[in-house]
Amino acid sequence: MLEEDPVSTTVPQFSVIIAVYNDWVRLKDCLGSLGQQANSPGFEVIVVDDGSRERAPEFIQKWSSQYPLTIFRQSHAGIPAARNRGVEIAKGPILVFADADCRFQTECLAALRSAVANSPHGCFQLHLVGNRATLVGKSEELRLITLQNHMLQPNGCVRYLNTAGFAIRRAEVDVGNRLFDPTVPRGEDTLLLVNLMKKGELPFFVTEAMVQHLTPPTVIQCLRKDVRSAYLEGRAYDIIASKGVRVRVSHRQRLRMLLDMWRTSATPTIGRAAWFVLVTRQLLQRIISLGCWCFRVRPASPMLEGGMSDPPQSRVNGR
Repeated sequence: MLEEDPVSTTVPQFSVIIAVYNDWVRLKDCLGSLGQQANSPGFEVIVVDDGSRERAPEFIQKWSSQYPLTIFRQSHAGIPAARNRGVEIAKGPILVFADADCRFQTECLAALRSAVANSPHGCFQLHLVGNRATLVGKSEELRLITLQNHMLQPNGCVRYLNTAGFAIRRAEVDVGNRLFDPTVPRGEDTLLLVNLMKKGELPFFVTEAMVQHLTPPTVIQCLRKDVRSAYLEGRAYDIIASKGVRVRVSHRQRLRMLLDMWRTSATPTIGRAAWFVLVTRQLLQRIISLGCWCFRVRPASPMLEGGMSDPPQSRVNGR
């Protein structure tokens, strides 16, 4: 049974949707960063638990004293399906997507509100940054700097989409179709970008709306995650190939980006070691992707396994 929020009577401007699967510790800091927003618009937070082994801990629900917080638990169906569920629950006209391992910078939502009010665009890519406190974090910062700079278009839009910090007007969402393909276990944001490109639209890049995206603390853990991601993204790229849209960069562009990363890594706050870590990460991902493509190895989809047919288990609201 679904319960209505008994406290919040006004429609929030933003609905922040966070899909979670066994990542409650990092979610705690993500929710804390939302509680520290300055000059922010009215917003609600929707946490969709994609069938985690344990239900949301009590410390997660304490944030309901600072903003409207909904925790919705569903049977495991994959993160794309969880995000779609969040869209169904959301009340705000602007949908903001983030991951549990994200930290919203203090002025993030205020900057996004300004961009939405002054832009005719239908969707927005927030400015992602890494955590320079660790070597792996520096490599992620280097990757994000390079990608966002190279994909930025003269009109302020960016040929890049990452749901660690992405917003879209609800009016742009086709209610007859799911925003994210639930059959794609990973790479659903890239597939969404392709769908936007086919419509002639790219996300507007909001430089001032900054979100810190964390990475695993050690190089080994990060490489394991990269390998798993490269494997899981195979289904998404099969669908993208069928659409006839080129989203990967060319070899010449890749070389130019490597050179730019090398120059950027000369800054003392990043360092050359981060460049070598990043190149290792990207090389490993390319090898895994190529191997999966050659041998037609593809992951099973949670939806194809029947996960989407299971009814939702519970929803807890509060403030």
